Amino acid sequence: MKSYLAAAVQMTSIPDLERNLAQAEDVIQLAVNRGAALVCLPENFAFLGDEERKVALAAEIAIRAENFLITMAQRYQITLLGGGYPVPVPDTEKMYNTALLVAPTGEEVARYQKMHLFDVNLPDGNTYCESETIVAGTMPPPIYRSPELGVLGLSVCYDVRFPELYRALSQQGAEVLVVPAAFTAYTGKDHWQVLLQARAIENTCYVVAPAQVGHHNARRQSHGHATVIDPWGGGAGGCG
Repeated sequence: MKSYLAAAVQMTSIPDLERNLAQAEDVIQLAVNRGAALVCLPENFAFLGDEERKVALAAEIAIRAENFLITMAQRYQITLLGGGYPVPVPDTEKMYNTALLVAPTGEEVARYQKMHLFDVNLPDGNTYCESETIVAGTMPPPIYRSPELGVLGLSVCYDVRFPELYRALSQQGAEVLVVPAAFTAYTGKDHWQVLLQARAIENTCYVVAPAQVGHHNARRQSHGHATVIDPWGGGAGGCG
């Protein structure tokens, strides 16, 4: 695998599609100006903080998010990951949490529907039930073999707690594991860094982990700490 610069973007997305896409372009441009060839946006980069409104706007968010990723990849001549956005499931009121990888040509090269859904009651009083609005994907995450970037394996957020997923990716030849996330502030402070390091070390892979950070509405807060981790477990800062 050739040496190149990857950007793990950190964002504070809110329930405002226009502002989020504008924020995303700003950080993409910052990453490109620093020389990034691979730019990874976090989970829920296009919309975060109000599930009812996200369900109502899911079709619009999906179209706008995909067009945005294609346009940005072509404009800045980068490989671009949109770490997770809602895509409506036909004949239901639910969505797939979808990650999309786009080449500099604007071609879609990998698509993944998040398999492991975050349904938990946390000691801080917050309850998360992703399965209320999201349908779990049934296909294992894909890999993308790039002559310039090596072999990339996709995942999303809560997947990081399931090591067998990453073992399967590494056995297919993955050299870079991408983990876009909106990790909660409560769980992130204890588990985010150590889980990413474990996935890197046990698979001898790089891990690129873009992240949401800060307050998205009155109740939702993300941990942040976007990072890139090497196969020895060493970390570096993100971009945001």
